[in-house]
Amino acid sequence: MRAKDGTSVLDAARAANIYIPTLCSHLDLPSAGVCELCVVEIGGTKDLPAACETPIREGMVVQTGTANVQALRRDNLAKILATHPHACLICAQRQGCSRTQCSSNVAVPERCCDKFGRCEVQKVSEYIRIKQDTPRFIFPGLPIITDEPLFTRNYNLCIGCTRCVRVCRDVRGVGAVGVVYRGEERIVGPIGGPGMRESDCRFCTACVEVCPTGALLDKDLKAGDREAVLVPCKSACPAGIEVPRYVGQISSGKYSEAVATIREKVPFPAVLGHVCFHPCETECRRRAVNEPIAICSLKRFAAEHDDGVWKTRLKPVTPTGKRVAVVGSGPAGLTAAYFLARKGHAVTVLEALPEPGGMLRTGVPAYRLPIEVLKQEIDEIVAQGVEIKTNVAIGRDVALHDLRERHDAVFLAVGAQLSRRLNIDGSQLDGVLWGLDFLRDVRLRRNPEVGPRTVVIGGGNVAIDVALTALRAGAWQVQLACLESRAEMPAFEWEIQEAIEEGVVLNFSWGPKRVFGDGGKVNGIELVRCTAVFDADRRFNPTFDESVTTVLAADTIILAIGQATDLSLLEGNSRVETVRGSIGVDATTLATGAPGIFAGGEAVRSPSTVVESIAAGRKAAMSIDLYLGGDGNIEEKLAQSSKPNPYLGKVEGFAYLPRATMPTLPLDERVNSFARIDLGFDEAAAVTEAKRCLRCGLRLQISPPFLPPEEWLEFDAKNVASMPDVEGAYELLDADKMVIYIAGTINLRQGMEEQLQSNAKARYFRYEKDPMYTKRESELLQRFLQEHGRMPEGNDELDDLF
Repeated sequence: MRAKDGTSVLDAARAANIYIPTLCSHLDLPSAGVCELCVVEIGGTKDLPAACETPIREGMVVQTGTANVQALRRDNLAKILATHPHACLICAQRQGCSRTQCSSNVAVPERCCDKFGRCEVQKVSEYIRIKQDTPRFIFPGLPIITDEPLFTRNYNLCIGCTRCVRVCRDVRGVGAVGVVYRGEERIVGPIGGPGMRESDCRFCTACVEVCPTGALLDKDLKAGDREAVLVPCKSACPAGIEVPRYVGQISSGKYSEAVATIREKVPFPAVLGHVCFHPCETECRRRAVNEPIAICSLKRFAAEHDDGVWKTRLKPVTPTGKRVAVVGSGPAGLTAAYFLARKGHAVTVLEALPEPGGMLRTGVPAYRLPIEVLKQEIDEIVAQGVEIKTNVAIGRDVALHDLRERHDAVFLAVGAQLSRRLNIDGSQLDGVLWGLDFLRDVRLRRNPEVGPRTVVIGGGNVAIDVALTALRAGAWQVQLACLESRAEMPAFEWEIQEAIEEGVVLNFSWGPKRVFGDGGKVNGIELVRCTAVFDADRRFNPTFDESVTTVLAADTIILAIGQATDLSLLEGNSRVETVRGSIGVDATTLATGAPGIFAGGEAVRSPSTVVESIAAGRKAAMSIDLYLGGDGNIEEKLAQSSKPNPYLGKVEGFAYLPRATMPTLPLDERVNSFARIDLGFDEAAAVTEAKRCLRCGLRLQISPPFLPPEEWLEFDAKNVASMPDVEGAYELLDADKMVIYIAGTINLRQGMEEQLQSNAKARYFRYEKDPMYTKRESELLQRFLQEHGRMPEGNDELDDLF
C-alpha cells in the first residue's frame, strides 16, 4: 500500500480501511499514545510498537493480527478494564440485558453504564476479547457530577484516554478540561475552577462526542434523529430554517449571508423577525446554561441589514405554462405563491380585502408589525412574478368551480378570519364588539368606537392584542377576563407581560355569563367563576360555580374567544370536505377531495401561528408542483456555502454571558400611538448575542469513531442460498446499514428466502445460529430498542410488547 511520508501506521491503515483497535486515538485528534491497544508487529524488529506513534517507511511490513500482537492487546485491555466496569461485557446473558435485573448479583456501580450496547469500549473489547483473568473492577467512589448543564461527568468511568482534553484544547481552542489532581488522584476534569461554568466551557459537547465511555454523557436527550436532537433549534422551526447557520453568520458580521440563509426557506424574514413565536428559542440548548439565544430578534436584525445580495443568486425561471390560483394573501398563501412562481408557474393571488397580507395585515397590530415591513416583503414576492388581485371574494365575485376550471391548480389559504361568536344574554347590545373584527377595523383605519371602560373576554394572543389595541384606540381602563388561571393562559408569556406593563387588569378564572345594558347600550358584564377549563381527558369543557359571580362596569365589551374559517366559498363543491369547521385535506399533500384543489394554513389547522402557516405554504407549493408535473423540490441555494470553523476559542465567563435585552419604546409613549414596541438590536448587541450561541451543530462535523468491522453480508440470492437450514436469528439492514427488521426463525435459509422476496429495502444482513431463536430475537430487539428508543421499522407492530 502507499501513503504520504510521515503518516503513522495507524492512519495509513485507516486510510486503507484496515482496522487496528484503539481507544485513545480519534480521526480528528492529535495522537496521545496512552491506551496501547494499537500495537502491531513490524518486520525486522522485536518490539511491538504502538501504530499511532510509528511513522511508516518504505518497504515496511506490518502485521496487525499475530498471536503476540493479540496477546499484548489483551494484556493492555485488561489494565484498562481493571479500572472500568466490565462485568456486563463478560456476562453470558449480556445481549438484550436491561441491566436493571442482574442474575449474577453484580453491584449496580460495577455494572456497565447507559451506553451499554452502543459503547466504543464494549465494541473494542469484543474485538480484542477480554482475558479471563482480567481483574475485577472495584468501584472507587469518585464524584459523579449531574447538576451541570447538558452533560454528566462520571469520574468512575474515565479511562484517561484524554480525547476530551485534546478536542477541547486542540480542536475547539477552549482548554476547559485537562489532567488535574484530586488529592493524590489523577483525573481528567475542569481546570479553571470546580465546575465547567467556572472553567469557561463553551458547552459545545464535543467532549461528549469523542468520549469512548460513559464518563461523559448527554443529559435529557430524546431518542430520534441525531441532527434533530443535537440541533433542536433547527428541528423546532416549522419552516426548517437553518438557525445555527444564520446565527453563526451574524456572529461573523456576514449579515447579507444570514438573510440569504433565512430566505432559502421563507419569503418573510422581517415579518418572522417581528411576530414569530420562536419555538427555536424554547428548544435552544443555551437555555440549560443560562438563557436561550434571542434567535427571533437576530432574524429581524438580519432582515434589517438585507442588502439584496440574495437576489443576485436567484436562478432564472423557465415558465411551465401552468396556472395556479391562490385564494387568500396571508402567510400561507403568499408563501405558496412565492415558491410556485420560483418553479415557473403563473400564480394569481385573490384577496377579498382591499389590501394584501391576510391576518398579517388585519390581525397583527402595527405596534408588533409595521405595515411598511409587511409591504416591503410582499413587494419582493410580487417581484417574482406573482399577481395579486384584491377585492375579489370567492363566492361573491367568482365561484370556486369556475376558478378551478380556469386554472391547473387552486390553493385555498383563506385563513380563519371570522370571530367565533358567543350566544349570551346581551351580546346584541350596542358596544359589544368581536375580537378579530375589532383588530381588522383598526388596521383598515375604520376607527371603531371604544368607550373609556373596556372589558376584553379571552385569554389568547388575540385577546391580549385586542386589549393593547383598545388602550391605543382611546380606552382609559382595560380589563381582561379569561376562563384560564394565570398558568393556563394560552397567550404567550411575553405578550401577557406587555399587557401588565401597560396597565391591563387581568381577571383569571372567570367566564362571561351575561351583558348588562341601558337603553340598548352596554354598561357592564356579569362573570361567573370558572372552576376548570378542561375535563379529565384534557378536552375543552369548562365548568363553572354558578354561586360565585362578579360584575365589571364597561362601556365597551370585546369578545376575543376564538376564530373560525368562512366556509361559504365551498358552496357548490361537494368534493371539498370539511372537518369540524375546517377544510379537510390529506395531511401529507394538503390535497382536498377535489382534484387539483389544495388547502392549508388556518383554513385547515386553526389556530395556527405565522411560521406554521408559512410551513403549510411551503408544503402546498411542493405538492402542487408535483401535481403539475414538477419534481416538488422548492429548495434554492441563496447563501454561500462554507464549512463552519470548528475553532471556538476561550471566552472568559462564557456561561454567564446574559441574553441581550431588546430595547423597547418607553411605556408612556406606547399607549399613545401604534409605534413599534420592540426597537430592534443595534449591530453591537446583535453580534454579541450571536456569539453566545453554543454552536451545537459543530458536533455533527466530528468524525465517528473508527470501529471494528461489522459482520454483515450483502442481501442477495447467492448469500441467502448459502445459509444453513438451522434455527437462528437474523437482522436485515438497509442501504445505510441501519437495522430495519429482526426475526428469529426455525430455519434461517427459508426465513431469509421469504424476506428476499418480500423486503425491497433490505441490502445487507447478519445472522446467528441459535436453537433458542425466539429468545435471541427478543434480545436483539431489546438491544435495538435501547440504542434507538424505538423498534426497527419492520417490527413496528411489536412496539406494545416492549
